[in-house]
Amino acid sequence: MRVLAIGAHPDDIEIACSGTLAKCVKRGDKVIVCHASTGNLGHVIIPPDELTEIRKKEAEKAGSLAGIEVIGGMFNDLDIFDNNKAARDKMVEVIKYAQPDFIITHNPDDYMPDHTAVSRLVFDASFTATLPNYKCGGEKAAKLVPIYYMDTLAGVNFNPTEFVDISDEIDLKIKMLECHESQLVWMKEHDGIDFADMVRTCSRYRGYQCGAAYAEGFRQCQVYLKGTTKRLLP
Repeated sequence: MRVLAIGAHPDDIEIACSGTLAKCVKRGDKVIVCHASTGNLGHVIIPPDELTEIRKKEAEKAGSLAGIEVIGGMFNDLDIFDNNKAARDKMVEVIKYAQPDFIITHNPDDYMPDHTAVSRLVFDASFTATLPNYKCGGEKAAKLVPIYYMDTLAGVNFNPTEFVDISDEIDLKIKMLECHESQLVWMKEHDGIDFADMVRTCSRYRGYQCGAAYAEGFRQCQVYLKGTTKRLLP
């Protein structure tokens, strides 16, 4: 299968679903991660232009650890708006390029505007990309595929309906997260938390919910034609 995970910023995917994506690679899937934003505002000291390059390299390094293709950087932080055709078309291009069998993205109800805007853009673009006569991106239209919403930060107001056991992938998940060195500093200085410890703890909590040592939780988008009779998550 082909798997597309779309997050707002470099490190969002590592936080919420990198264990699942690593597991997808292990079973033979082609996995593409798209970081919609450059992440250019995510630091206290480093200026935006310099941080853009740093975060691009951090994201590529994290992806390489699990054999994941990394693309994106179509927007800057806080410059993502879902009621915008140009923005939707950029997401259509990503989806037509990836040709996924399913998509993972942010929960529509999340804690900051880039996350919620990306969630809505993915929802809209995932339909638009299936229209053969909509001229945007590659020539081949995408399939209409299921969308899985990944966990919110710290699991706030998120009740998973599906779990993936990542007990064998938890150490890799943390290593991928730690590639985002600039953000470990940012979270410490901006939010006062040990980010890697928080992510490990949240994965342990989701594991308690489903009888695994560590897990990641998801909620499938429940709308017409996006359901499936198959288990797509690993």
